[in-house]
Amino acid sequence: MKDPKPTVLVTGASGFVGRHVAPALTRGGWAVRRAVRNSSGRDDEVIIGSIGHQTDWGAALAGMDAVVHLAARVHHQHDEHAVKLYRDVNIEGTLHLARCAAIAGVRQFIFISTVLVHGRSNDGRAPFKEEDVLTPRGMYGMSKAAAEAGLRALAEQSDMQITVVRPPLVYGFGARGNFALLTRAVKHGMPLPFAAVRNHRAFLSVQNLSSFIQWRLSHPDPARKFEIFLVADEEQVSTPDFIQRLARAAGRRAQLFPMPRPMLVGLLAALGRSEANHSLLGSLELDISKARSIGWRPEVTLDEGLRMALSDPGA
Repeated sequence: MKDPKPTVLVTGASGFVGRHVAPALTRGGWAVRRAVRNSSGRDDEVIIGSIGHQTDWGAALAGMDAVVHLAARVHHQHDEHAVKLYRDVNIEGTLHLARCAAIAGVRQFIFISTVLVHGRSNDGRAPFKEEDVLTPRGMYGMSKAAAEAGLRALAEQSDMQITVVRPPLVYGFGARGNFALLTRAVKHGMPLPFAAVRNHRAFLSVQNLSSFIQWRLSHPDPARKFEIFLVADEEQVSTPDFIQRLARAAGRRAQLFPMPRPMLVGLLAALGRSEANHSLLGSLELDISKARSIGWRPEVTLDEGLRMALSDPGA
């Protein structure tokens, strides 16, 4: 017998974002099936192994009303086989899953893309909008842009509604990358040379991402088969402001000092973090008016999201 609750398959359920999104959907009244590579013994899991163009999605998609596709290759740009990994998982794997979902009668498909399809920064330009011409940078951004193009074509050929979400840096408990590095730095009282940086950047708490996904699933628009949304926290702040707020959430005082930009760029290069030039020094502003126009509002403020990011939700 079919579960009376609406049902949703969440891929990447064991990853950072998935560990927040799946429980949020459950609390919101959805029956969640978690697609994972390796079993943790949960009753709601389905083992799908690697994601690619030959993945068997039959059992995972049976009876599903919706799919939230979070799984992706992210931190593999320097891998010897990076091009193939990004193509196999982020492009071919995504499109194969979407085609299987459409055949299985799934009504909604939400794909988590990235703001990097717009580029790494919008210094000197207006905030990014959904309709802007894409200028993806890096293999990750290019793979997500290619997947988006394939999903748009699929939406024209099926009855499944497809939603693309383009988030900026997503932070929360268990986040990796630059957020984890900054968190460790402020907790240890490390001096950081960003006091003179004057930029504006969008960030997204994992709670606000979860709330948007839930809102979209609960408020479908059948008349629009393919939709793209930029989603971010309400406040878009500078790097030093973000660090100060992060430190305050950790009960610390940020140790910031100024350094000329050319020296900062050289320092990051010497530390093997050249890719952080844009994410720490450049601006990345987003126009989230379209997401707000469908009735969604960020559930938590930036400060609330940072406090939650430093507290284990399972504790």
